Amino acid sequence: MILTQLPAAFQEAKPIIETIEAAGFEAYFVGGCVRDTILGKPLHDVDIATSAFPAEVKQLFKRTVDTGIEHGTVMILDHGNGYETTTFRTESGYQDFRRPDQVTFVRSLKEDLKRRDFTINALAMTAKGEVIDLFDGLADLKRGVLRAVGVAEERFHEDALRMMRAVRFASQLDFAIEPQTQQAITDNAALLTKIAVERTRVELEKLLMGQHPDAGLKSLLTTGLYQYMPMMAAQKPMLQQLLALPDWHLSTIESVWTLLSWQMQLRDASAIRHLLKTWKTSNELISHVTAAVNALNALERSGRLTSEENFYTGLDALTTANQVATILGFGQDQAQLAQSYASLPIHDKHELAVNGGDLLKAKLVTPGPMMGSILAACLQAVITGKVENQQDALLDFARMVADSKNH
Repeated sequence: MILTQLPAAFQEAKPIIETIEAAGFEAYFVGGCVRDTILGKPLHDVDIATSAFPAEVKQLFKRTVDTGIEHGTVMILDHGNGYETTTFRTESGYQDFRRPDQVTFVRSLKEDLKRRDFTINALAMTAKGEVIDLFDGLADLKRGVLRAVGVAEERFHEDALRMMRAVRFASQLDFAIEPQTQQAITDNAALLTKIAVERTRVELEKLLMGQHPDAGLKSLLTTGLYQYMPMMAAQKPMLQQLLALPDWHLSTIESVWTLLSWQMQLRDASAIRHLLKTWKTSNELISHVTAAVNALNALERSGRLTSEENFYTGLDALTTANQVATILGFGQDQAQLAQSYASLPIHDKHELAVNGGDLLKAKLVTPGPMMGSILAACLQAVITGKVENQQDALLDFARMVADSKNH
């Protein structure tokens, strides 16, 4: 196969390959960028593989960065772009089921492609667009099949994360996992426990944000991989419920974890925090998902949020909640929800027209718990529209609150 219309990203990278070839070495575009071009999908990165060893690559270009030189990878900087260029290599010894104990640089493209995960990712392409297919990856692309390169069990023992990549690709590409490859995943699913939680999490998130999450979820269930994921061993019914939902799509990581939390019946902050901490997410994500689940409760209960719920949820988490609510069948008009939020008198407690210093200056309180209590009452009064967000009005209200607390 020859691709005559190469995307701009390849055109910009061609001089890199041509420079390497002019020095007597081989160089090719490899992996996902070739696959996605054939599928007509947008490119994210352009990767280059070469017979030149790292030191030889560095001699050919003025500006390089050693991004992973121990594994043969050098970043070539050219006209504002960075191109990861990796020496053909073989790998051996995978004590941790993730990284090779030994990397050997070689001059053979075939030896390099043999170590890759799936046939559709073991494609190479010349600068002129000629696709080199040594493992029938083109046929698998055409049939929509995910097949391991060579012996599937060996590929998964080399890197157990490849099993999660398989179910993720099933979701992103709507591909079927070839029977022998699927059986190897089933037989070796327990190896997933050897993989860092963060890496498994990224693949799960990509799966659920894929264009065909049902395909990925089916593979996750069929292979039993879910049993070896944090807090998921008992969640087969929940995953089956996700499969039963009508056509759905998640566009953000926040919506992924909001949907999972909701489907796992996690409603309070501590339970949500435990789930997300176990999956080693950020504190920012935990706060966002907690707010979104609270908003989901309100949307399911009454189809709307009170002014206070709007304020404490925030527009971003509100948008997440409504996306998930729409999937679950009780979503509201997003424009109306956004307008309801926009119409709040204030959107942050720092916008309140009085602060502790103002209360002290007016001699309404002394420093201590009473001050926080009065400011909280002022904030609630403004949010609910009982008092205008003006200093004089709020000081009058604060005086009334202080008097009531003193008697």
